[in-house]
Amino acid sequence: MTSPLVSESISSLLSWPVGNIMNNDAIILEADRSLDEAIKRMKEKNQRSVLASHLGEVVGMVSKTDILYKVTSEGKNPSKIKLREIMTSPVLAVSPQNTIRDALTIMNKRNVRQLMVHAYSAVLGIISREDISRKMEQIALSSIDEVLHGTPVCIIDTKAIEYVKDSSKAKFSCAYCGSPFDTKEGLSKHIDRLHNESGILEGDVRHLME
Repeated sequence: MTSPLVSESISSLLSWPVGNIMNNDAIILEADRSLDEAIKRMKEKNQRSVLASHLGEVVGMVSKTDILYKVTSEGKNPSKIKLREIMTSPVLAVSPQNTIRDALTIMNKRNVRQLMVHAYSAVLGIISREDISRKMEQIALSSIDEVLHGTPVCIIDTKAIEYVKDSSKAKFSCAYCGSPFDTKEGLSKHIDRLHNESGILEGDVRHLME
């Protein structure tokens, strides 16, 4: 079950502009270049795709998936294939101001894994499912770490304990959550039930009541 904190963080991520997490190191090669050269550049820059251009304009995209299904699986020689022969065209694009949710919606509708990011006819980068998934994973791990190592939170079941309604009359208060009690026994029972047995916190703090 996903933590509410993690869900909230991921939901917030979907509202981020694409420009916040896009890969701004896009590879652009002429559409008449060989696939062999494209593969070499992709390996050098650890990229999943290359944009194909003609007369200064992007006209297509070649991804690792294209290479796998259109070349490798058919036993073709990459050095004898031009980018224009296997590129996906036209290229689907978004602006850096579009949200990540917008990008995912387009990817899902058009069954693609990557989109070009551009503004005023200039290529700014690439946004992919992998980029989004990686960021979601980072946020999830960060949120979980915050839950595990952040300030402990006491969740009180009012049916399980009895405490003083008027805190001004309290003789004792819980060192963990500040709940007021008029007897040491009530405080001890509260700590046993909510702080020790539940595993939220460790250690015996009963000496704090003395």
